[in-house]
Amino acid sequence: MSQMAEPRRQKRRAAGRPTEDRKLLRRAPYADTTFLDSDAWRALRIQGEFVEGFDNLARLGSAISIFGSARVRSGDQYYGAAEALGARLAGRGITVITGGGPGIMEAANKGAAQAGGVSVGLGIELPNEQHVNRWCNLALNFRYFFVRKTMFVKYAQGFVIFPGGFGTFDELFESLVLVQTGKIDHFPIILFGRDYWAPLLDWLRDTVRPHGMIARADLSLVRVTDNLDQAMAWIEQSFIDAEAAAVAGDNHPAGADSAEAAREKHQQTRARPE
Repeated sequence: MSQMAEPRRQKRRAAGRPTEDRKLLRRAPYADTTFLDSDAWRALRIQGEFVEGFDNLARLGSAISIFGSARVRSGDQYYGAAEALGARLAGRGITVITGGGPGIMEAANKGAAQAGGVSVGLGIELPNEQHVNRWCNLALNFRYFFVRKTMFVKYAQGFVIFPGGFGTFDELFESLVLVQTGKIDHFPIILFGRDYWAPLLDWLRDTVRPHGMIARADLSLVRVTDNLDQAMAWIEQSFIDAEAAAVAGDNHPAGADSAEAAREKHQQTRARPE
């Protein structure tokens, strides 16, 4: 019986000086993972979050961002109001955007989803684990607050702000600053819950304004109501006003906005055609 020949060993390449490709593809000894905590790597993560947000949200159409406390429970009057508002917005074909958490956010998402609308949840990574609520039919998760807040502002044409804590205050004052400074187009910032917001509005009017810290006109940037019909009327009127302003801009002899937008669109199409 003949013996089976031993398989020939594959000759290994001489060690030599490793190329950058070999370093990249070898696990050891070059697998130093400390780069994952570097600012350069974080910048790439930030860029990735912006790209993912833009890709997923760019075609939403008309949308309203709804903010409020995660601690409000089902059965609370504000939970019911947020759920009803979400349903009414969806019924008008308006997308509902929230932070994707429990409480007011869950209520608004639930109302929109059950009414057959687009219900968006923009979640955030927190030390205490928080999952996106089950009523979001479009959900994104973010590591960075500032990226997430950009999405709230960029893709909504109005804010409705229910009672909440520090996070809600942050979103309120961020929106006020952006409108006050002209960084975004004027859109309605609606506070829902007169009793809750009255002390804050009184402080702004009676303390902050007399000290000259804000202008008299700044007080008109925010509206307050307990009435869903009133909130919806303000939102619908804001869309009408925005459409009228867009038409006026297109017909203006200078046509600055539309001309600039057309140039940017042309450059983008040339750079990366569909």
